[in-house]
Amino acid sequence: MPLNKQIAVQRLVKNEHTIRAMIRNEEQAKAFKTIGIETRHADLEGSVEEIVEAARGCDAFVFTAGSGGHTGADKTILIDLDGAAKSIEAATILGVNQFIMVSAIHANKRENWGSMKYYMTAKHHADKILEQSDLTYTIIRPGGLLNEPGTGNVSIAEDLPTSTIPREDVAKTILATLTKENTFNRSFDLVSGEDQVSDALNRV
Repeated sequence: MPLNKQIAVQRLVKNEHTIRAMIRNEEQAKAFKTIGIETRHADLEGSVEEIVEAARGCDAFVFTAGSGGHTGADKTILIDLDGAAKSIEAATILGVNQFIMVSAIHANKRENWGSMKYYMTAKHHADKILEQSDLTYTIIRPGGLLNEPGTGNVSIAEDLPTSTIPREDVAKTILATLTKENTFNRSFDLVSGEDQVSDALNRV
């Protein structure tokens, strides 16, 4: 299940980052307009050039897109894998400084994929494409996403048991990784836990 983009954007805005949201349709634009966020139309199933134009002038990418739980394998490949690959290519063309990928817990471990093999395969190979690029990256692999309020307390490690985490706490972690250099070119699992986000990230 994809991270709610609006939650991530709201968290970034509160911390005085200048944000631009990439959206597919005007209905999405209305939600962002109410909180004063600039939007650009682009489709992850479209061309790389379309994404380049939408992201021109940005110094960081945060990829939270997902095909959702009600689509078939075709959309999973087109959005979660090829859409991510196009975004990585666009960021490379633009010379973007940083790329943060929101992946999925255990995407790096095939033995833990269970029944979600199409989805996990897409996430796994999108992460690999990013790791093999020249971009400064952080790959965050959250557990099952919850709509409840965040607690600010998380567990972060290379390999964690499957668990859950509020979307708001994932957004808080995304924000922190923008400036924590020890998370650059690193990947990790993320679930609810006992540590404040900043403290947990210090141990990555």
